[in-house]
Amino acid sequence: MATIDIRPAQADDAALILRFIKELAAYEKAEDEVVASEADIRASLFGADSPARALVCSVDGVAAGFAVYFFNYSTWQGRKGLYLEDLYLTPAHRGVGAGKALLQQLARIAVAQGCGRFEWSVLDWNEPALQFYRSIGAWPMDEWVRYRLAGPALAAFAA
Repeated sequence: MATIDIRPAQADDAALILRFIKELAAYEKAEDEVVASEADIRASLFGADSPARALVCSVDGVAAGFAVYFFNYSTWQGRKGLYLEDLYLTPAHRGVGAGKALLQQLARIAVAQGCGRFEWSVLDWNEPALQFYRSIGAWPMDEWVRYRLAGPALAAFAA
């Protein structure tokens, strides 16, 4: 049985986290969309005013993956929620329980912080992830459509 260790990420983990981000982007067929640098990760995740937090997962002493999350707010519940922005495990460390352990750690954080929800998004073609999330009791929210303004469209709308 593998030894799984999960800890809060630290600023010295910025290069590791960026490596995992690039691997995740490659898996999601979007590697050209990663523009973050190690300095960006260090500043945005570990700066004094950072809204996001990260966990690093090791399996048998080897860095295996990460999770980045932040707290949002539900007006309907009148309380905060936890939103998982990214979760990634290297292919060599999938199937040993590390993904479930990361999600359980995030669930514990959500409960300890009084969150009413723990939410995330997954690509509709990622069938292994969809099956895994269903197996732990999560369900898709098919009635909601996610929208995004970014880059030139965001700047144009803001103007």
